[in-house]
Amino acid sequence: MAPGDTAWLLVSASLVLLMTPGLAFFYGGMTRSKSVLNMMMMSFGAIGVVGVVYVLWGYSMSFGTDAFGEGTAGIWGDPFEFWALNGLLPGTDEADPYALSNSLLTGIPAIVVVGFQMTFAIITVALISGSIADRVKFSTWLVFTGAWVSLVYFGLAHMVWGGGLLSGDGPFGSMFTDIAPIDFAGGTVVHINAGVAGLVLALIIGKRRGFGKEPMRPHNLTLVMLGAGLLWFGWFGFNAGSAGAADGLAGLAWVNTTVATAAAMIGWLIVERLRDGHATSLGAASGVVAGLVAITPAAGALSPVGSIFLGLIAGALCALAVSLKFKLGYDDSLDVVGVHLVGGLVGTVLIGLFATETGLFYGGGIGQLVVQILVALVAIVFSGVLTLIIGLILKVTMGWRVTADDEVEGIDITQHGESAYDLDPTASGSGASGVLANATKKQGAQA
Repeated sequence: MAPGDTAWLLVSASLVLLMTPGLAFFYGGMTRSKSVLNMMMMSFGAIGVVGVVYVLWGYSMSFGTDAFGEGTAGIWGDPFEFWALNGLLPGTDEADPYALSNSLLTGIPAIVVVGFQMTFAIITVALISGSIADRVKFSTWLVFTGAWVSLVYFGLAHMVWGGGLLSGDGPFGSMFTDIAPIDFAGGTVVHINAGVAGLVLALIIGKRRGFGKEPMRPHNLTLVMLGAGLLWFGWFGFNAGSAGAADGLAGLAWVNTTVATAAAMIGWLIVERLRDGHATSLGAASGVVAGLVAITPAAGALSPVGSIFLGLIAGALCALAVSLKFKLGYDDSLDVVGVHLVGGLVGTVLIGLFATETGLFYGGGIGQLVVQILVALVAIVFSGVLTLIIGLILKVTMGWRVTADDEVEGIDITQHGESAYDLDPTASGSGASGVLANATKKQGAQA
């Protein structure tokens, strides 16, 4: 047993799980007030569905041996090898009941690794929801969550981290001597994957009614800033936890995550100031997330100075990319494509330039850059094709869109029978609405 490393991974798993409620705040604040609860429920729904399926077959599909036999394409792991965590629970290994032989990390029980990896799967699905805000059936979203995480997320996780096609054991790990694909914490598996899926769903489902014709501003920027702060806090578990130990590599990932995120926020605000004349709170929050996304695959491979440059580039490019939806005519409601796809691509590809051991700028040649580009392209194609198939099947069978009347009225009421804010000034009672009503009456009497 490595008690310190085990404790660190448990804390990291808890931090990453906190990211999904944080994302709910971030996305919820960015939507219109009539859709905020639905937006937050999509994140919580991801926790519910993925939390169950990951235990049953998700971990096995991600980290089991190749589903079609050793030496095959290496796209999915065998879903039955560790079905329902068979062989991974404490006390099931007679040789060592605590540090199980099936664990991916030396000295850390397999069940702890399961918990840590589960939180990655949850947040990845939740990220997609931002691209389709305000207009989809909650039931269809839940079915999509189960199907997509099983076929797409578990597949990419196996390919990158489970010894499959995009790992160092795959064909891209043998293209150049001493060069292997680098994805420290999920640039391909999480962010490129979610960004591509968000784009595909936005195209399948179509635009919100009034998109491009009427303002659809964030209804609560305070929630957006709170969500960004929670995401930043949770991201230390995401990146530093991916070191797999409480050691210097975790410390490097922590520092790189901090400085890249800070630099990305500055880069985004500079673009806003030059382009629009204002540096906004929404831009600051979005820049934070762009920096977190970009440093995710690179957190253990760069120096802090290289991370600053990476963050500046990512913040500026993502700030420019979010306006593409208006030019190209797709409705990526909360900028999943502009932030996660573009930020994930920037972080994944620029490892080839900034990696301290193999990067081009450090004398490592062009090999790492070539490998990173190829891996990113494979991730885009894999996620895009499978998401398209799943999305179209659900469009034909269950349907994605709520009715026009429901969308106009607001899907908080029509899908959930609730409203986020009860601000009727004529209401009475002891709750928040009653306080507002009493204050309104008092002001009227004073007038």
